[in-house]
Amino acid sequence: MKQQEGHRGIGLYIIIILLVVVLWYLSTQRQEPTFTMQKLDNAIAEKTISAVTIEQNTEVPTGTIYITLKNGSRYMMYVSDVNKIEEKLGENGIVYSVTDVPRDGWMNTLLPMLIVAAVMIVIMMMFMSSQRGAGMGGGSNARMMNFGKAGAKLTGKEDVKTRFSDVAGLKEEKAELEEVVDFLKDPEKYTKVGARIPKGVLLVGPPGTGKTLLAKAVSGEAGVPFFTISGSDFVEMFVGVGASRVRDLFAEAKKNAPCIVFIDEIDAVARRRGAGLGGSHDEREQTLNQMLVEMDGFGVNEGIIVMAATNRVDILDPAIMRPGRFDRKVFVGRPDIGGREEILNVHAKNKPLSDDVDLPELARTTAGFTGADLENLLNEAAINAAKENRVFINGEDIKKSFVKVGLGTEKKSKIISDKEKKITAYHESGHAILFHVLPDVGPVYSVSIIPTGNGAAGYTMPLPEKDEMFLTKSKMLQDIEVSLGGRIAEDLIFGEITTGASQDIKTATKTARDMVMKYGMSDNIGTINYNTDDDEVFLGRDLAHARGYGEKVATAIDKEVKKIIKECYDEAERILKENMDILHKSAELLLEKEKISGEEFEALFEQ
Repeated sequence: MKQQEGHRGIGLYIIIILLVVVLWYLSTQRQEPTFTMQKLDNAIAEKTISAVTIEQNTEVPTGTIYITLKNGSRYMMYVSDVNKIEEKLGENGIVYSVTDVPRDGWMNTLLPMLIVAAVMIVIMMMFMSSQRGAGMGGGSNARMMNFGKAGAKLTGKEDVKTRFSDVAGLKEEKAELEEVVDFLKDPEKYTKVGARIPKGVLLVGPPGTGKTLLAKAVSGEAGVPFFTISGSDFVEMFVGVGASRVRDLFAEAKKNAPCIVFIDEIDAVARRRGAGLGGSHDEREQTLNQMLVEMDGFGVNEGIIVMAATNRVDILDPAIMRPGRFDRKVFVGRPDIGGREEILNVHAKNKPLSDDVDLPELARTTAGFTGADLENLLNEAAINAAKENRVFINGEDIKKSFVKVGLGTEKKSKIISDKEKKITAYHESGHAILFHVLPDVGPVYSVSIIPTGNGAAGYTMPLPEKDEMFLTKSKMLQDIEVSLGGRIAEDLIFGEITTGASQDIKTATKTARDMVMKYGMSDNIGTINYNTDDDEVFLGRDLAHARGYGEKVATAIDKEVKKIIKECYDEAERILKENMDILHKSAELLLEKEKISGEEFEALFEQ
């Protein structure tokens, strides 16, 4: 920061010097208005000329005439023949003086050039100094001058503060990585028995599950330097730059061994080769080839551990996954109920909570949330508390943030007609009744007809009671029935359908198609996987991709999907007709209160 302020001060002085030079130069120029030959003849005839000075060039009869009139005005005129002017003035008895055209002195010629040269030298010195400073700090200017440098951020072992105790909800993952930590602390213990520590550890999992945090914790526990770089930092539009950056990264790592090199979002550079249009050997593939060579190049137990994170392990090149490169894969999944409670306790450590905030209950109701989701949930609750000028977070803040994180901010000020409100109330009530009645879904957490930030006119939020490792066929069928519940309620009550169920229909269709094509849950189609969407991210492969089944199978799949949707529609319609009185009561309550809790909704069934 001080260096930048110094550069700004020098730049200001340079600007001032340039302005002074320009003003001085302009002040030395004589700026009399010009005269014409016609005006000169008129002035001679009218005898209004007081004095004339002729500045004549020595080599040629050209020059400049300065004319002073009797009223004090002064003019100048360039002439091509001074002799004719002298004859004209002599004939009319006008006294004139003749001098040589003044020569520019060294002050006029040499000094401006010296000043400009000095300013250029100062600017170059400043630029070179900033390059050296940026190179030491790893700034963007250094990367401009040094395209081949990796630009990885190096965190010294004393600066890595993260420990395993800071990582909550990942017990098995931490246990698996403790071997790496132990090796970095005491490598001789492993080399004595001929053990080979993994060269690379790939952290795989959904976004927000704590992969980067886990890598930092390994570095902090081992007490070694930590290099961090993103996969996209390698790829540049200039050919060969990515490979050069890979070489530079591993060269720096060898100088600082033992150390950890962490490559975030490695799928940006390690994507499967031959997947581009025409299978071309592009810049990304060159970079990947260099990375494969470098990971084979350093010794087995040199003390360099390469860790990488991705949420798309399916698109990585097989060569980088083989033993000797990334030979250990650690899956960092979404936390279970115990892990979520640990994560909530960590993020709530510095947040004052009221007595009505029950973190174990919140952990139970946030099934499917990642660590980043939970942190965001508590942060939104804290923001809401501060907005209402409270110094603590209460249960209502948690409920509001729960809806905001899951569905977007409620738009209570949006004006909606009574007809649309009524349609939305019956639509959401249809979803809610099926959530309540069907055994494998629900129960209902909240029902609302307040529009949300994601464009929905209302929402029905279920409350998962347990974490699910897999889905059953009956659960997927019930999910389809719930999705269709809103459309069915609209049709039963109003005899007309709206576009409000478009997302529900899309969800139901996808679930039914997955049942048939991916999970083999259709008796007519059989237990065969017809899903061909795995390689959609590869444009070249997708263009040349042929479907793995014929037209008859495609027709049979379409018929089976339609059959599943029809059966679920009929079953959901039967349930809603049996609970028609609840449907009316729920819609009336929603129109009255706009938003009802799960307890209020369940009370309708008890009545």
